[in-house]
Amino acid sequence: MEKKFILTDEFVVNTFGVKLFRIKCVKSFKYANEGELGGFIEKEGNIEQSGDAWVSGDARVSGDARVSGDARVYGNAQVSGNALVSGDARVSG
Repeated sequence: MEKKFILTDEFVVNTFGVKLFRIKCVKSFKYANEGELGGFIEKEGNIEQSGDAWVSGDARVSGDARVSGDARVYGNAQVSGNALVSGDARVSG
């Protein structure tokens, strides 16, 4: 499966001391164009590579949280723990 995003070298450290990496779109899809920077995630598994799920702005996804399907996390939203954002869900903050 071709990846739609990669982790960049840019990172922030959350309140628990965990590094979250900025993502970059490498294959255009519904919510992002190739080369566009997204939000911050702890690991690649936080966003499904298939589908149109995306994290943008300064939003952060960490722990075992997962964004999948057509879901989006944006603004300054923070999703963590074992949360699942899926389907057509939108999380903003």
